[in-house]
Amino acid sequence: MTVEAGESLGLQGLPAGVVTAQAPKQASGPALAVLLGLSLSHLLNDLVQSLLPALYPLLKAGFHLDFGQIGLITFVFQGTASLLQPAVGLYTDRRPLPYSLAAGMGLSLAGLALLSVAPAYGALLAAAALIGLGSAIFHPEASRVARLASGGRYGLAQSVFQVGGNAGTALGPLLAAFVVVPHGQGSVAWFCLAALAGILVLGAVGRWYARHLAGVPRIARMSTGTLSGRLSRARIVVTVAILLGLIFSKYFYMASFSSYYTFYLIHRFGVPVALAQVYLFVFLGAVAAGTILGGPIGDRFGRKLVIWISILGVLPFSLALPHVSLFWTVILSVPIGLILASAMPAILVYAQELLPGRIGLVGGLFFGFAFGMGGLGAALLGEMADHVGIEQVYDLCAYLPALGLMAVFLPRLR
Repeated sequence: MTVEAGESLGLQGLPAGVVTAQAPKQASGPALAVLLGLSLSHLLNDLVQSLLPALYPLLKAGFHLDFGQIGLITFVFQGTASLLQPAVGLYTDRRPLPYSLAAGMGLSLAGLALLSVAPAYGALLAAAALIGLGSAIFHPEASRVARLASGGRYGLAQSVFQVGGNAGTALGPLLAAFVVVPHGQGSVAWFCLAALAGILVLGAVGRWYARHLAGVPRIARMSTGTLSGRLSRARIVVTVAILLGLIFSKYFYMASFSSYYTFYLIHRFGVPVALAQVYLFVFLGAVAAGTILGGPIGDRFGRKLVIWISILGVLPFSLALPHVSLFWTVILSVPIGLILASAMPAILVYAQELLPGRIGLVGGLFFGFAFGMGGLGAALLGEMADHVGIEQVYDLCAYLPALGLMAVFLPRLR
C-alpha cells in the first residue's frame, strides 16, 4: 500500500519527514468501484433517513402533532447522530471497524421497521433514535473509506460519496409522495428492502476495506497523528470553529427546507401534499447536483474559494424567496440548493487537510455537527412556526447565509 493510501486511513501521525520521503510523486487513480459502492450505500442510507421528514405531513395529521412535536422528532434523530458521530470517528481513528458500515445500516433498518408500525408518538421518537444511531456509525467510517479510495483526488471522492446521500435525500420525498402518502404509514415497511440492499453493498465495501487494513502495520493504524505543522494550535482551533460556524449557517437554513418547505408551500400557496413533495424533490435534486460539483472544483481551484462562494453566494436568492410567487419560489429553490450544497465536500476536505491523522474524527465531528444543527434548527424553527407562523420563519432564515462572511478568515491551505 502506498503512503497516500495510508494517509487516507488517518495515518498521517507518522513523522512528516517520513511521509514526505515515502510519498509517491503521483497518486494512483481513484478506486471507482469502491467509491460508487459508497455512493450507492449512502443513497440507500439517506433514502431511509429522508422518509422520516417526508412523512411529517402524514404523521402530523395521523398523530395530531403540532410543529414543536414535529421538530422534536427531527431533533431526536439528528441529535442522536450528532452526539455519537465524533465519538465513533475518534474511536475508529485508532481501531478501524470495516464491518461497522453494514452494522450501522442494520440499525437504520430496525428504525425503519419500527417507524412503519409505530402506534404512538413515543414509538416514533424511538424509531428516529435508531435511524440516527445507524447514521452515527455509518458516516465517519464511510468518509474515511472514501478518502482511502480517492487516489489523491480527495474532493472528487467526497463529492461522489456525498452526492449519493443527497440523491437519497431527494428521492425520499418523491417516493413518499407516490407510495407512502397514498398507502399510509404501513407502506414504509417496503423500504426495508432498500436498507437490506445497503447492508449487502456495505458488506462488500467492508471486505475491500479489511483487505487494505491487513496490509497496514498495527503501529501505524494506532497512530494518533499530529496537528498541521504549518499553523499554530490556536490558529487551527479558531479555523475549526469558523468551519463549524459555516456548517451552522448552512444546515440551519437547510433545516427550513428539509423539515418545513412542504408546510410553507401548503400554507402560503395552497399546494396539495403530493405536489409539495415533488417541489421538495426539485430542491433536494439541486442539492445533489451542487454536492457533486463542489469537490472537483475545490480540487482544481482551492477549497477556500468554493467555501466562500458556495455559502455567501446563496444570499441574494434566499433574501428574494419569501417575497415571490409559487413559480419563482420553486425556481429560486434550485440555485439555493445548488450553490449551498457545494460547500460541504470542500469544507470536509479542508478540515481533513487541517487535521492530518484525524480523518475519522473530522468526518464524525463535521457530519455530526451538521446533523446536530439540522436537528436543533428543525426544533427551534418548529417552535417559531407555532408562535409566529411558517412564513415568518422563512423571512428570518433568509439572512442566515450572510454568516458565510466568516470564510474570509480561513487560512489558505495547499
